[in-house]
Amino acid sequence: MNRIVFLASVACVLSWGVAAQAEELPKRKAGLWESTVSGGMAPAPQVIKQCIDEKTDSLAMAAVGGGNCKPPTITKTSAGYETETSCQFGQMTSTAKSVISGDFSSKITAKTTATIVQAPGQQPVTSNTTIEAKYLGPCAADQKPGDIIMPDGKVVRTPGTK
Repeated sequence: MNRIVFLASVACVLSWGVAAQAEELPKRKAGLWESTVSGGMAPAPQVIKQCIDEKTDSLAMAAVGGGNCKPPTITKTSAGYETETSCQFGQMTSTAKSVISGDFSSKITAKTTATIVQAPGQQPVTSNTTIEAKYLGPCAADQKPGDIIMPDGKVVRTPGTK
């Protein structure tokens, strides 16, 4: 379950550049971003780094959920943005609502409430997660746009990138 909540939080991080029908989130500044994911069911904050450019900022959400997630609804508010989405993985369903603020060029904060139902008839599990993202600067010479550096140091490529 901790891995599911963590992956749902990562999905939120990766979805910041995705457009919805009515509203669009600003694009993040190209370069290396560090996101600290805390709360939820994780015993300690998790740090993820992502090297992005305009293309990979948009591609990230398309890769999350393998097409099992509905496009997020995005609403502009006086404080930033609110998003809502849902996903289906076999019998498991998840819904997530986020409040996102920041300037998208140096910092972003997302506070997400996710509700997961493992199987029909089971009690839902609700988790509150905060993601604090900050721009670190240009990507390192050995990094390519689309590289996601996981907490264990493993590099994962955003699907759709070379």
